[in-house]
Amino acid sequence: MPKMKTNAAAKKRFTFTGTGKIKRKHAYHSHILTKKTKKQKRNLCYSAVVAHADEAKIKSLLVK
Repeated sequence: MPKMKTNAAAKKRFTFTGTGKIKRKHAYHSHILTKKTKKQKRNLCYSAVVAHADEAKIKSLLVK
């Protein structure tokens, strides 16, 4: 049986932390930034951790 391929889209969007959690970026930080407050833009620039409910799906895409 052939090896499973890593999903290329997921590979670009998610990274693993040292403890095995999955990091992601926030949405709404790419364009139309003039109407958003400084605080909103600042908080969107930090990375977040994927919810526990979605971890299994993303790990299967990343084949880990």
